[in-house]
Amino acid sequence: MTAQKWLYSLFFSTSFLVTVLAQAQETQPEYEKITDVIYGETGDRELLLDVYLPAVTANPPLLVWVHGGAWRGGTKDRVMILDFINDGYAIASLDFRLSGEGMFPAQVHDIKAAIRFVRAKAEFYGYDAENIALLGSSSGGHLVSLVGVTNGNKELEGDIGDFVDESSDVQAIVSYFGASNLTTILSQSTPHGLNVRKPALDLFIGGQPEESVELAKQASPIFHIDRSDPPLLLLHGDQDPQMPINQSHELHHAYQQQGLDVAFEVVHGAAHGGPEFVDEQRNTVVLDFLNNHLK
Repeated sequence: MTAQKWLYSLFFSTSFLVTVLAQAQETQPEYEKITDVIYGETGDRELLLDVYLPAVTANPPLLVWVHGGAWRGGTKDRVMILDFINDGYAIASLDFRLSGEGMFPAQVHDIKAAIRFVRAKAEFYGYDAENIALLGSSSGGHLVSLVGVTNGNKELEGDIGDFVDESSDVQAIVSYFGASNLTTILSQSTPHGLNVRKPALDLFIGGQPEESVELAKQASPIFHIDRSDPPLLLLHGDQDPQMPINQSHELHHAYQQQGLDVAFEVVHGAAHGGPEFVDEQRNTVVLDFLNNHLK
C-alpha cells in the first residue's frame, strides 16, 4: 500500500469512527440519575429505587420500571426502557423483595408502596404525578399487570412506606412477555418452561397452583380485571419457550371482554426477551402507546 493510499484509508476509517461515535452520542439518553432512594422499609430491609430525570424536559410523565427474574432474581439496574428518556419521560426503577425474601403478595405490596412514594415526591423530583405508567418484563410484566389492575384492593395494597394515603393508581401498563394466569401457565408451558416455572412458583406462592388455587388466582391479573382498569399494551414473542404467549392472549381477551383499551404486539420469531423488543419498531409501538395515554 502506498503512503497516499494508507493516509486515505486512515482518514476514511477515522472519519467513519467519528461519525459512528457522533451518532451514538446523539442517541445516548441524557439524564440525571438519583440512586438508592429509600421508598419504604420492611423489617430491617430498605426498599430502594433509582430515578432518571431527562435533562431537557420539564414536568415529564413518569415510567415506573419493574425488572424480571422469575420473581426470585434481578435488580433495579436492569432497565430496558432507558431510550424513552430521550422522548421526554422520567423513569423510576425499583428493587422489591424477591421471592426468596418474601412470598406473594410481598412483591405487590412493595411495588404499590413505590408508586405511592413517587406520586408523593413528584414535586420534589419534578415529574408529573398525574401521568404514571407501569412497565415490566417477564415476571416484572406479570407484576405490573397485577399491580395495575388491583388499585384499591385492600389485600394487595399493603401498608408499607410513609404515604399510605396516596393512590397507587397508574394511567397505563406495558407488559413485556409477562404471565397473567397462574392457574393455566403450567399446562401451556414447554418442558423448558416447566423447568423454570415450577421452582419459581414454589418460591413465589409457596407451592404449585393446583395446591393453592385461591392464592394462584389472587396472584393472577386475569381474575382482577374490571371496567376501571387502565390501558394496557402487551408485547410477547411467538417463539417464547419460557413464558407461554397464551398468557398474553388470555389477558388481551379479558381486557377486550370488558371493553377496555388494550393492544397486543406479537413479536414474530422472538423468544423470551432479546433485542427485538427494544428495536426501533417496538420502541415506536410502546412510545405511541405512552404518548397517547400520558401526554
